[in-house]
Amino acid sequence: MDFSADLSKLYLLCAITPCLLVLCWYDCKYRRLPNVMTLGLAALALLGRVFTGGMAGFFDGLIGGLLCGFFLFIPFLMKSAGGGDVKMLFAAGIVVGLRFSFVELLFVSVSGLVLGVVMLCFGLVGSRRLIHYARVLFDWRYDRKKGAAGLPPKQDEKGRIPFGVAIASGTLTTLIYSFLLEVH
Repeated sequence: MDFSADLSKLYLLCAITPCLLVLCWYDCKYRRLPNVMTLGLAALALLGRVFTGGMAGFFDGLIGGLLCGFFLFIPFLMKSAGGGDVKMLFAAGIVVGLRFSFVELLFVSVSGLVLGVVMLCFGLVGSRRLIHYARVLFDWRYDRKKGAAGLPPKQDEKGRIPFGVAIASGTLTTLIYSFLLEVH
């Protein structure tokens, strides 16, 4: 059993948790994820990958980040995800690397679903925007322009889910999963 690898995963978990908590707090309070935080996290993660894995680690993280970031790129183009969410998921993909990027996407998706359902149940988010996006994705007969005209303004808090919380939750779950997988 390689204890140095186990310790490095544990150190990573301890180092990344405060960063993710700050991003969650900022996303919940302002519904924004600033570039200095998301891209700073990405840069630090790439730097850490160079120090721990050399250029192979760098490229592993970069490819994982690009894969995870691309996951939200199409919703971003459809204006259903923010640019900060794309950059935060890119940084999270760098942290987990290519090997765990699909696990990351699964855990982030499940966390986002749970977050959305909980927010709907407590009345913290309105359902009109979510229904509109679901119909855009799944109903080819739906009139997108007419549906978008009836939506509340984007600045309305009830129309926006702080997806950074789901990204942080999914990332921490992925790191714990990878740590437990390496231990056993």
